[in-house]
Amino acid sequence: MITDNDMIYLRRCVELATEALAAGDEPFGSVLVDGDGQVLHEDRNRANTVDATYHPEIAVAKWAAENMTTDARTKAVVYTSGEHCAMCSAAHAWAGLGRIIYVSSSKQLGEWMEEMGVTSTSPINSLSIQEVAPNIPIQGPIAGLDEEIKALQRRSFKKQ
Repeated sequence: MITDNDMIYLRRCVELATEALAAGDEPFGSVLVDGDGQVLHEDRNRANTVDATYHPEIAVAKWAAENMTTDARTKAVVYTSGEHCAMCSAAHAWAGLGRIIYVSSSKQLGEWMEEMGVTSTSPINSLSIQEVAPNIPIQGPIAGLDEEIKALQRRSFKKQ
């Protein structure tokens, strides 16, 4: 069940995704929250403005690995605007982070791209988090909020 607090963090992910798009990056944002509900770190996509691997989920996982104990990482939750790609899922698992709650799924993104006639330029296959890291508890997509991400993705595709 998604709580009111979960929605606060998820809305922040949408804000970060909006910031990413405005800066010339793809619309993705993530927030790392500890087991007590404290926001520890957040970031947005910078794959166009920094480097192709600068996804917010990797930035969050790296920060957690460098700044949190193993136990604290397992209790943490990563909130994100879009389901992790295979690269980010692996980073999350290797960092030993806990649950992931995402606004929109990789499957939805693929469907939106197909609807809009956009050809994927991804150099890797789209896999669900569970296909890459089967022991990570996940929750998503979030109905209603996913439509906001769809609108951001639509704007992103039009820029291409």
